[in-house]
Amino acid sequence: MGEDIIDLAADQEVEALLRGELARENRAMSAVVPVLRHLLASEAQALLSDAILARVRGMIRDCSAQLIAAMEGRDPAIRTLSETNPALLEHHADALMQNEALLGFCHALANESLLAERFQQRHAIDPVLTPLLQELIASDDPATASLAMQVLAAQSRFIQTQRRMELPLGELPAELFHAVLARSLDNGCAGIAQLQAGYDEATSRLGLLARLVAAMRRGAFAALSLDHAGLALFASALAARNHQSRGEGVLACHEGQGVRLALALRAAELSLTAIERQFLLVEPAARMPRAIAAISSNRAAELLVAGSAA
Repeated sequence: MGEDIIDLAADQEVEALLRGELARENRAMSAVVPVLRHLLASEAQALLSDAILARVRGMIRDCSAQLIAAMEGRDPAIRTLSETNPALLEHHADALMQNEALLGFCHALANESLLAERFQQRHAIDPVLTPLLQELIASDDPATASLAMQVLAAQSRFIQTQRRMELPLGELPAELFHAVLARSLDNGCAGIAQLQAGYDEATSRLGLLARLVAAMRRGAFAALSLDHAGLALFASALAARNHQSRGEGVLACHEGQGVRLALALRAAELSLTAIERQFLLVEPAARMPRAIAAISSNRAAELLVAGSAA
């Protein structure tokens, strides 16, 4: 009886420590979009050199330029900014910046591309062709191999468009795609109708990644190794395993979000050794929270959900 009371007290202390750290990380994450909107609208933006801010602004402007091109009967993929009215471009960009979900999505993409570059520099993790993707391309299952090849092509395009600070409208999730198109002055024009007719979320990069993770079935566990799978597959697999948004999976790989990453991996039922390996790839100068060893996978999942709702 006495030992049970001691164990319960110890468990409560461990969880209190984790909840405190997760709350701190949550405060940092919840401030991202409001601060992002303020910085993007600021007159001092020319003085800002932050890569994340620049990429988010570039993606928002690119979405605006594509929308205008479609409304004017031009091919949105060509992105002829010289033919776009600057005032109209800014008008649409400012309107799109009011969409918090779109800002959050762009922020996650910008982080993903910059984190992928960092992992390549620090750990030689290829941002496009990873060992796991090579294995999947060589799969005996033609459907899996074909899907892996499509992911390879999509990931290569993603890296290139991020360097150009672009975001093709077809790469937006369905809800955001339709929200962006709703900003057009004339939803009935032929260009907008053509965009709608050609949209297929399943063929977007994120759609392909989700389909590949699903096709791997139990083998998707292998995608929870950052250096083996690469960030793109890792984030998709982590999100699928924990039933969370993919953006949360990406941001968990950011420095300063170590408790979130450790809890997410624990919730995904990774061993402590595997969790520590992933943690050190993301936070090489930090130590994995010791309290993780005392938390079950179910409890880790509950803490993540409670932390996201806070």
